[in-house]
Amino acid sequence: MRLLRRNRDFRVLFLARCVSFAGDSISMIALLLHVADSTGQGLAVAALLLAGDFTPSLLAPIAGALADRFDRRRLMIVCELVQGAVVAMIALSLPALPLLLVLVATRAVAGQIFQPASRAAVPALVRRDELEEANATLGFGTNTADLGAPLLAAALFPFFGTTGVLLVDAASFLVSALLLTVLPKLPPSELETDSLWKGTRAGIGYIVTTPIVRVVAVGFCAVVFFTGVDDVALTVLATGVFDVPDSVAAVLLGAIGFGLAAGYALLTRLGRHVPTAALLIAGFGISSLGNLLTGAAAGLTWAIGAAFAMQAVRGLGIAAIDVGSNTMLQRTVPDGMQGRVFGNLYGAVGLAAALSYMLGGLLLDATSAPATLVVAGAGGLVATLLTALALRTSLRREPAASAEGGAAVADGAPTAGGAPVGRGISDAGAEHGGPDPAAGDMVLGRTGE
Repeated sequence: MRLLRRNRDFRVLFLARCVSFAGDSISMIALLLHVADSTGQGLAVAALLLAGDFTPSLLAPIAGALADRFDRRRLMIVCELVQGAVVAMIALSLPALPLLLVLVATRAVAGQIFQPASRAAVPALVRRDELEEANATLGFGTNTADLGAPLLAAALFPFFGTTGVLLVDAASFLVSALLLTVLPKLPPSELETDSLWKGTRAGIGYIVTTPIVRVVAVGFCAVVFFTGVDDVALTVLATGVFDVPDSVAAVLLGAIGFGLAAGYALLTRLGRHVPTAALLIAGFGISSLGNLLTGAAAGLTWAIGAAFAMQAVRGLGIAAIDVGSNTMLQRTVPDGMQGRVFGNLYGAVGLAAALSYMLGGLLLDATSAPATLVVAGAGGLVATLLTALALRTSLRREPAASAEGGAAVADGAPTAGGAPVGRGISDAGAEHGGPDPAAGDMVLGRTGE
């Protein structure tokens, strides 16, 4: 947390994201309860989740292209204001389900545009050797806000009801936007001048033709494809196999949050001492192993305690994935391409999670919760091993990148905030035989933050 004390611009970004994330979390709780109470239909609740999570993923390539096309500070401010206005509309009207889904999807799309812009903004605010600490600090803040959101919602509901809670969220977006105005301008180093469509295709093409980025993207999606079903399987494990009260089930489902908080806190101090490639692979493996052991221990007499511990361990792994992937891409990808890479990556991860829910749900119905968790964990471990081998090969082919799990960039480059920072691969295409990031003919989730 030392970075927050000595870097004003990063502190502003941190506060803006935490305020916005906390408000968003309590509003989602309010909307879920509102839809469940007003319709009484599980399908309606599922539709709300799909509108908020799945729909924006379909527009992720365009969202990333926008982050490379405009000043990122201004884009983030506009996104926050749009989200605040939409949430205020929902709060004041509490519309019928069809219109509610449209409004929730609209808010989520604005959030999808915000994500790559905010991730791409980090290297402009901190030094290159501070990226691990910066990403871990942001993860710790947003995860802590997420953990506290249910308690805050519980405190607000008796006094303000659904409308009041949603208006608190709308106000949080306004506060976030005001905080972001304090930041310096954050234009990409090379503004995209081609059409939006060509720029979008170029971003997809960059991922496909750049070995390190392609391996990270494919490996991330593969691990999520296998392990994304764990939330569903855990719910069934707690309420069906363990047959525990809802309060105990909630504690089990919240175990991952404690692991995330511990993981991010640990990485704020130790992250810079671990190569980012090793951090990423360790995260893939630990998170997958947590699911496998949770399922394997389901028959033990102390199974509930073991499941809680293993899910907390899984949270440690997810924190490592987040910090490792963000830091590696921030160091490897040219600044003018980072928005598109982050947008496409997290959009693809969202689609992988949706597939995991659907196919994993079928497996869960055909077998059992413990078996599903074992299969998910084993599949994730296989994907981790293949990703490790492929990443090792890619790093050997690009010796400049292998030194740090990222690209060789001279420290001391000026940034918008005045602090020295590396901007990514310098002329990546010419130096390593990959595509020129400025070429126009290349083709191909506020998560978790």
